[in-house]
Amino acid sequence: MDPANLVPQPDAISVPYGWFQGLLLLTFVLHLLMMNTMLGSSIIALVTELGGRDGKPRLNKVISLKLPYTIAFTVNFGVAPLLFLQVLYGHFIYCSSVLMAVYWLSVVALLIVAYYCAYLYDFKFDELAGSRTIFIAITTILLLLIGFIFSNNMTFMQRPEAWTRYFSNPRGTLLNLSDKTLYPRYLHFVTASVAVAGLFQAILAQRRLGKGDVGAQRNLDKGMRWFSGATLVQMLIGLWFLMSLPPDKRQLFLGGSGYATALLIIGVCAALAVLVLGLKGLVWPSAAALMAAIVPMTLMRDALRQAYLAPYFSFSDLKVTGHYSPLIAFLIVFVIGVTVIGYMLKLAAAAGKEA
Repeated sequence: MDPANLVPQPDAISVPYGWFQGLLLLTFVLHLLMMNTMLGSSIIALVTELGGRDGKPRLNKVISLKLPYTIAFTVNFGVAPLLFLQVLYGHFIYCSSVLMAVYWLSVVALLIVAYYCAYLYDFKFDELAGSRTIFIAITTILLLLIGFIFSNNMTFMQRPEAWTRYFSNPRGTLLNLSDKTLYPRYLHFVTASVAVAGLFQAILAQRRLGKGDVGAQRNLDKGMRWFSGATLVQMLIGLWFLMSLPPDKRQLFLGGSGYATALLIIGVCAALAVLVLGLKGLVWPSAAALMAAIVPMTLMRDALRQAYLAPYFSFSDLKVTGHYSPLIAFLIVFVIGVTVIGYMLKLAAAAGKEA
């Protein structure tokens, strides 16, 4: 069977695709930062708890206070990029979601349990004592599982040729496990989350140091060690990911496409800068370099997705209706929402100072 026959016709869009593509990339970067902070913080907390050398790890106490917030922000900031992904690639993401429906729908239940355990880890941190390892372990394992489900769906949607497996398994329990890029892609995301979370903890400690909290230096050093170590591992996994790509897709980043090759060069240079600055313990320069690395990496991800889908779809296939009012309404609500969130964070920070 020709896999192209399994791809539905795309829906019409209200404005030219560039608007949605730009908003997809922008909102995905925001979601990515929140998601990495959330998952990486839970992994760091679990490893520290399992180490058990500190009776009440100072770093874990800080993580416990922030973890429920990062989960909430990850979920909320994930809505927009998922919607824009559906606008542009809905005829692919809907199909892959149906093929793995059992796992895809389970994400909601898994997230609720993970969120509840994170709250217990926060509010009962001291009372739980050694038992708190159980709750942060549940949170971490479930978040890792959710990430694996998402990685399956995001890669599955790019491979209509794998959709033919539906005819031998129509029960909604398919996964993209045969894809050689799945595991390095997933592990690349996991190690990136540890790096970002380590830097996040270092930034929090840096701020406390500026307020005279001398004890925060230990957290700063720990955070930067996590950041640098995970960055080094991530670079190695990134090479694995690149080599796991099909030859024609890999060649795009190795001279086949000037745009894709330039993105790879910029991303590698930025990653090296991140590693060097991290090893030197320079918090804010590391944060700036990290942002410089995330942008080309996000654009590379988008270019790779378009290359995978090129035999089946191009943006020129999308019909434009010319109705700008929904986009304008979204932009207004988006700006208001971000402003309100910023104000809420300001109030929360003020309340924390008073306490």
